Amino acid sequence: MSAVKSLQVTYDSINAKNAFTNGDFVSGRVTLEVAKDCQMETLSIKFKGKAEVRWSERHGQTTVVYHSKDKYFSIKHYFVRSKEHEGRGSDILLTQENGETYSSVVAPGCHVYPFTFQFPVRSIPSSFKGAYGKIVYMLDAKLGRSLRVDQKDSTKINFVAKPDLRGDFEIMKPKHMSMEKKMKVFTSGSVAMDVNLEKAAFYQGEGLKVMTSIQNNSSREIKAKYTVYSKHSFFAKGKRRLNTKDLLKEVGDSIAPSSKENFTRVIPIPHDAEPSIANCRIMKVEYRLRVYLDVKYASDPEIKFPIVILPSSQVPAVAPSAFGSDFGAFGSTNTQAWDFPPPQQPPAASNPLDPPPPYGEHSAYPLTDFGTKF
Repeated sequence: MSAVKSLQVTYDSINAKNAFTNGDFVSGRVTLEVAKDCQMETLSIKFKGKAEVRWSERHGQTTVVYHSKDKYFSIKHYFVRSKEHEGRGSDILLTQENGETYSSVVAPGCHVYPFTFQFPVRSIPSSFKGAYGKIVYMLDAKLGRSLRVDQKDSTKINFVAKPDLRGDFEIMKPKHMSMEKKMKVFTSGSVAMDVNLEKAAFYQGEGLKVMTSIQNNSSREIKAKYTVYSKHSFFAKGKRRLNTKDLLKEVGDSIAPSSKENFTRVIPIPHDAEPSIANCRIMKVEYRLRVYLDVKYASDPEIKFPIVILPSSQVPAVAPSAFGSDFGAFGSTNTQAWDFPPPQQPPAASNPLDPPPPYGEHSAYPLTDFGTKF
C-alpha cells in the first residue's frame, strides 16, 4: 500500500466571482494525507502565470506547427527540501508559525501546509482561453520522494486585470463615422449612413448606445443591422491566426425608398463577454461593432467601430469623462492602476513576490483600424 493517500492544493476565494486582480494576495494550503510514516525529499508549491499559443497548418506534404509562449512570473516556495535543492535562485523555504522548519518525515494522517502569494501590481493580461491559445495562472503542488514517481496537484486561478482608463483617454471620447454608396445593377440610387457612439469602451453588461442617421435615396427598402463580434488574434513565428465570432445581432426598422430616418439603439454587452486584452505579446482579444445596411441584390454598405470591453467589477470611482487628457497610453506598464488601494500586509508566513521578468512591449487598442476586413 502506498504511503501517500492524496495530495491537494486549494486556495481561498476573496469574492463572489472567485476572481483576483492586480496586487491581490492568494492564500491557500497544500494538504497531504498519508497512510503510514512517510519520508519526503521535497514538498513545494509554485505560483506561475503564462501565455501560450499553438496551431498547425498543412503546406503540401508538410505539417507546420506554430507555437509560442510567454512567462509572466514563476515563484516556487518549499515546505520541505533536501540539500540538493538548496540555494536555487529565488526559491524560498517556508517555516511554521513558530519559525521552525517543517519535518521531512510525517506520521499517518492529514498534514496542512499554508502559503500566500501576491499577484504582481504591474500590467499582466487577464485569464483567457481561445481556439488557439490561453493565458493561465496556476498553483502547482509537488511531492518528491526517493525512488518514487513525483506526485502533483494543480489548480487554476481566475485573474481579471485591472484596466487603467487613464492610459487611453481616446476610448472614452465620442466616435463618429459616415459613408455613402451608389447602388448598381439591380438597385438604383444611393444610400448614406452616419453613425455616432458616445464612447468606445463598455463594461460587461453595459448598454452600447448607437445613434444612426440613414438616408435612403435608392429604389429599394433597406434595413439597418447591428453586429457585435469578437476578434481573437494569435501570433507565432511571424504568423497570425485569426478567429472571429459573432456575440450578438440585432435588426433595425425598415427605411422606405426616398426617405431619411434617425435611430437610437441600445445594444447590451453580454455579461459573460471576455474583457479585451491588449497587453499580451502573443495574442489579442478585440471587439468590433459592425453597422450595415441590408440591401437586396447589392453588397451591404457597412461601418465598423473597434470597441473595448472592460470587466464589470472594475467600475471606477470617478466617471471616465472626468479624466484629463494628460494621462499616458492605455495599458502602459509604466503607470499605476487607477483607483487602486495600497496593498495590505500579507500574513507573516508569506514572502513578497519578486517582480516578473519583462514580457515584451504591447500596443494600445487600435481605434483607427476601420479599413481592415475584420
